[in-house]
Amino acid sequence: MPPRRIVSLLPSATEIVCLLGATDALVGISHECDFPEAIRDRPVLTSARVLSTGSSRAIDAAVRDVVRDALSLYTVDQARLAALSPDVIVTQDLCEVCAVSLDDVRSAVARLAHREEVCIVSLTPTRLDDILDDIETVAAALDRSEHGRAARTALKTRIEHITHRASQAPLRPRVVSVEWLEPIMLGGLWMPELIERAGGLPVGVRTGEPAPTLTPEALKQLAPDVMLVKPCGFSLDRALAERDLITRTLQPALSPGGRLVVTDGNAFFNRPGPRIVESLEILAACVHPELFPDFAQKHAAALHPLDGSE
Repeated sequence: MPPRRIVSLLPSATEIVCLLGATDALVGISHECDFPEAIRDRPVLTSARVLSTGSSRAIDAAVRDVVRDALSLYTVDQARLAALSPDVIVTQDLCEVCAVSLDDVRSAVARLAHREEVCIVSLTPTRLDDILDDIETVAAALDRSEHGRAARTALKTRIEHITHRASQAPLRPRVVSVEWLEPIMLGGLWMPELIERAGGLPVGVRTGEPAPTLTPEALKQLAPDVMLVKPCGFSLDRALAERDLITRTLQPALSPGGRLVVTDGNAFFNRPGPRIVESLEILAACVHPELFPDFAQKHAAALHPLDGSE
């Protein structure tokens, strides 16, 4: 059987496809797919209606305006998609802000001449195990089930190893992860589970539930010992561009002696794919630096602690 022609409209799905050894079969990607480096020359099939420039508050307002008008945040280049003639399209049905919606993909596929032959794989992970399940789901669609099982086992082994190391900690600090800066949103879905596996106590959130929005006063009531700031879609440098906002509205919520670390929410944490394990490593280094100096060194480029002098 010839390799299946794959289109991925989700950055995490692109990483899964590559993990499964199907990089050469990837014929199209979304405008947000940027990892691994080898896929950056593929045709880009999507664009965003909202620019990612401006402040966190401005971006949030622009997104809400588009959604209020009942518009999708993203568009699909249907002509280019048809020309690529994919056998498999991987998308998501979890967050209208994160990527092209399932309905948009179905609409685009309906216009393809060979639409009955296109397999649409929609991913909807809300927990850590869902992310691992999705690897096997994509693998099955690509006729690579054995690769999927092996990849899942390897990632699960790494996760359990980190969990065991973190369990040796005598204390479990109160931890919040910040998903958006203004308004303040906390990381939901799989983030509470990652915090627990890193040896922390997630506060203000529950595993599997969407990101809650808090006022600065409500955040302060949580009294976190550790705060991980990783705005969705923001690189570390982009997040630090709003350093003043972070120090003014987030830092005061820390308990006495608490730690605030800014990290890369675009490459890690908010991508439910293979690098969720690297995300757990980063989190472990922040929650228990005394137990994970190796991870702190490994991910030093993605970590920026802020103290009261900044």
